[in-house]
Amino acid sequence: MRKLIVDEFMTLDGVVQGPGYVDEDKSGGFEQGGWHLPYIDERAMKWITAGIVNAGGFVLGRRTYEIFAAYWPKAGKEEETIANPLNTRPKYVASRTLKGPLAWQNATLLEGDVAKAVAALKEEDGPELRVIGSAQLVQTLLEHGLVDELRIMLDPLTVGGGKRLFRDDRARRTLKLMESEVTSTGAILLSYAPTADTTAPRRDTLREVAQRR
Repeated sequence: MRKLIVDEFMTLDGVVQGPGYVDEDKSGGFEQGGWHLPYIDERAMKWITAGIVNAGGFVLGRRTYEIFAAYWPKAGKEEETIANPLNTRPKYVASRTLKGPLAWQNATLLEGDVAKAVAALKEEDGPELRVIGSAQLVQTLLEHGLVDELRIMLDPLTVGGGKRLFRDDRARRTLKLMESEVTSTGAILLSYAPTADTTAPRRDTLREVAQRR
């Protein structure tokens, strides 16, 4: 069975929209695009690169697919370490609007229900699958318990609004911290594993907490 690992760049106020460049995603009037680039140092770059190089394939939402398909086939030799796996390895695309066959090498549309299609991919033998960005897709995968690991680069800034990774769905989900590391820019590299514990913890009052101290 294959693991499904999600990679996200996130602000302190939970926004994942438009991290790469100014015009990446201006939907909803978002004007803060490009907020992530100042926080990439050497350690963060190695962390990002390792995630892509180790992937056996990629699961992408429509918007992320279109951004990647327009850029990575034309990337220069200085970006070959990242471009090669992205260009050559299988890419599975979730979209209600795209029609196949897809132009990007080794890219195919996921047929039917997305959650069922990804669950079927996970049942196959092979190296791990990676989801990059694709926030709406990730929300669906989280809701169906299909994410094995959530890797977040948390940047030390707020942008005051935009698309967030976690929906306001009033659902409780617990995560176990697997790894954490602070970079030279103040960003934090985090790795979480969703847990099966969905029970609410005992809610102590402030009086009870104080009495135990």
